[in-house]
Amino acid sequence: MKDTLNVLLSKLRIKQLQLLIALDEQKSLHKAAGTMSMTQSAASKALQELESMLDAPLFERSKSGMIPNQLGHCVIRYARLVTTDLAALCQDVAEIRSGRGGRLAIGAIMGAIPECVVPALNRLHAAQPDLSIEVVEDTSARMLQQLDDGRLDLVIGRATVAADPSKYQYRPLGDEPLSVVVGYSHPPLPKKAVKLHDLAAHRWVMYPSHMPLHALLEREMDLAGLEMPDNAISTASTFVTVALLQSSAELVSLLPTAIAALFVEKKMLRVVPVELKSPSQTFGIVTRKGGVLSPPAGQFIGMLCAQPASRSAEAMPKRTPRKQKTA
Repeated sequence: MKDTLNVLLSKLRIKQLQLLIALDEQKSLHKAAGTMSMTQSAASKALQELESMLDAPLFERSKSGMIPNQLGHCVIRYARLVTTDLAALCQDVAEIRSGRGGRLAIGAIMGAIPECVVPALNRLHAAQPDLSIEVVEDTSARMLQQLDDGRLDLVIGRATVAADPSKYQYRPLGDEPLSVVVGYSHPPLPKKAVKLHDLAAHRWVMYPSHMPLHALLEREMDLAGLEMPDNAISTASTFVTVALLQSSAELVSLLPTAIAALFVEKKMLRVVPVELKSPSQTFGIVTRKGGVLSPPAGQFIGMLCAQPASRSAEAMPKRTPRKQKTA
């Protein structure tokens, strides 16, 4: 391993990493060379040199073109990470020279945004008004991939959904309780507890099957002795969910309680008093283990941990999450 590292440090060129990325996208050495403004022979030589440094082939030739093997996928992932970090470096240098404040890219699960992410972002913006901020809302699994690729500086979500949670540093922030909701035009609901059986006449607006909240609803249905509805409407969009619920009193859905509260306050949704049996899922700050945080990322994390909702989590020790079977 040490010998390979020394070889890479002394001989590896950024253009070779760019070529790997182009090959992954184009599946053709000729096309990849074209995008790199190189001759095909120069591109072939650069690839051979890189494979010689690693002492292994990175691609397999097939009818569909040049396909990266397992080692190739690994090297390409790190190639993207290195080039992304270099692009961020150039952007930060340019912004510092121009007197502006740099860039911060944050990923967050939906339920963490209203009470956790937004207040910290407002404080960060007030402290650094020239800072460029990007917020991505998605599932934890997808955002961890973007964190691995260097597209995100940190994720507010769950590391347990990763194939190898030990790759990440995890600091718990809070729980994501869920609520069953209907549109505001729905007839008044009883104050007493409602069971899922009582909603049998309703049609569900559900998350797609790859999302954790779909699995949670499936578990709740199973615990209630019910089958998942066949006529459900599937969407990952909060906006579509709320618009559908407002359009029909026959629809029902599941939303993070913090999100539901926003729409209840605006008289767009009503919460159905259903007591869910599944425990609330914990979320926290996820960063790459061993990675160096930018000053804006470190400042944002400090603001997250200083918020009242996060104080109890702040006192908890940092830990490496263990993989769980449930996402």
